[in-house]
Amino acid sequence: MGKTELEDKIINELKIIYDPEIPVNIYELGLIYKIKIDEDHKVHILMTLTTPNCPVAESLPAEVKERVRTIEGVHEVEVELTFEPPWDEEMLSDEAKLELGML
Repeated sequence: MGKTELEDKIINELKIIYDPEIPVNIYELGLIYKIKIDEDHKVHILMTLTTPNCPVAESLPAEVKERVRTIEGVHEVEVELTFEPPWDEEMLSDEAKLELGML
């Protein structure tokens, strides 16, 4: 399986995970900053939360790691949490803005 196909599977899995306070998946919400897949299919995900004091600060990154690890072809997963740059509404996809009535 190629990196592009694997990345598509990862994105599809991330679209199943929803922020508990906003009815939009974390990918469309813009919480996933980067997905890096190396030659050994080790995955590094750089993500953020809507706020540093988010009530799911521990559980959401753990859920991302657990779900991505179950994808066939993924050999290892590291989830890194960052608040640089801080998340804001500009990071929402058009799909998310439509869902939230912002378009």
